Amino acid sequence: MFEKGDYVVYSNNGICRVEDIVTMNMLDEKKEYYTLIPINEPTAKIYLPLDHQGRRVRLAMNEEQARELCAGIEGIEEISVANEKERERIYKEAIASNDPYILAGVLKTISGRKKARELQGKKSTSIDDRYLKVVENQLYGELMHALKVDKEELEHIIKD
Repeated sequence: MFEKGDYVVYSNNGICRVEDIVTMNMLDEKKEYYTLIPINEPTAKIYLPLDHQGRRVRLAMNEEQARELCAGIEGIEEISVANEKERERIYKEAIASNDPYILAGVLKTISGRKKARELQGKKSTSIDDRYLKVVENQLYGELMHALKVDKEELEHIIKD
């Protein structure tokens, strides 16, 4: 169970602050909900049932966890894709997992593919470009929040 003031990562909504826990009457059934405020959209509100089973929500990384992920990024395995026709599905599943280590694996995979294609004089694929943005937004957003740095500083931390 989350507490007021906790920061959580809720699927593709990114980092949200738990603002409150409220009881709402839906279809003559009282149910408790977390009120989540996305940090990138402070005027938005998301209502998440307390029994959020099947939904991808977890506590956001703290500074120590974020530093651990950055320090171990070299050891994180890239995502394996045996069949190019499955690439987009595999990327979607990885993103839906809401696991920062899997997201880092996707980031490494796409970055490696992009560099290899550039060396061959080719452009990156539209699928890679699209999912690189999604993963960067999701993973970098969480790391920047935990480490209290901007994107440029984060990239230096990761490279170091």
